Amino acid sequence: MIKGSRSPYIPGLVHRSRNRAIIVAMLAAPARLWIGPSGWSYPDWAGRVYPADKPRGFKPLAYLARYFNAVEVNSSFYRIPTPRMTAAWPQLVPADFRFAFKLTQIFTHQRGEFPAAADVQAFATALQPVRDAGRLGPLLMQFPWSFRYTPEAVDWLKRLADSFGPYDRFVEVRHSSWAAPEALAELGQCGGYCNIDQPPLRDCIGPTTHVFGRGAYVRLHGRNARHWFAENQPAFERYNYLYSEAELREWVVRLNAISDQAENVYVFANNHYRGQGPVNALELKALLTGTPVDVPPELVTAYPRLAGIARAAPKRGLFE
Repeated sequence: MIKGSRSPYIPGLVHRSRNRAIIVAMLAAPARLWIGPSGWSYPDWAGRVYPADKPRGFKPLAYLARYFNAVEVNSSFYRIPTPRMTAAWPQLVPADFRFAFKLTQIFTHQRGEFPAAADVQAFATALQPVRDAGRLGPLLMQFPWSFRYTPEAVDWLKRLADSFGPYDRFVEVRHSSWAAPEALAELGQCGGYCNIDQPPLRDCIGPTTHVFGRGAYVRLHGRNARHWFAENQPAFERYNYLYSEAELREWVVRLNAISDQAENVYVFANNHYRGQGPVNALELKALLTGTPVDVPPELVTAYPRLAGIARAAPKRGLFE
């Protein structure tokens, strides 16, 4: 489980020495863990994550919320959603559930002129129904490997931070130039830090345990080195990877360190192809909590190794 705790002091316990008040640190409440997959609408999840024969009225998001308490909205990266679309989502999940939104690519992957104020407002309007419902998590500003530490890049980040100031923001960068102390300092001025797992290739940032502020964010992309930089391939191939238990345990150690510094820890598995993200997210959840977890029956069938962490389904009564 996430062990230990953070170490901010609790005011009121004071020991005076030479007229100086020394605050005695006490254990604080453990960090809250929010874990889930990145996205929920993938055709290849049918029969693996979701039932092959879906009942009438089946809602993938509602089904996923039985097993996770958070999800990263992937579709918002490709286009700004409409408020009519996002207004339907809170009704499908429990009150104790969070949506993390990926900022649309016009803000992170397109260079040149900064997006118009109308685009910023459209994105904010799309978030409002989820915010009003009390289910809004952080905003992820995901940048590609080509986004490197330069004065121009820092200026772009600062403009984004100003544009989306009211939101809990995290910045994901992938190029190793951002690992320099001065680069990290600039990132810290623009939002929280997104710790990532990606293939250990040239100029790729390795796993970290950075926490800027009171929240933390982690994304597992997989370690598919063969396809990470490959061209002319389906987009899903880059994230076609299933973590082993040993690799996940590496992240348990890191998440324990992160949880000592944060109040809320968001963890998302982006290796979505063929349901591998949900598999690893459930395995990580079981490792972090130290208890069996609920697992979709289809996923256990597709990945028998999940049987070792699956909570036994309740027995049905005679007349159920």
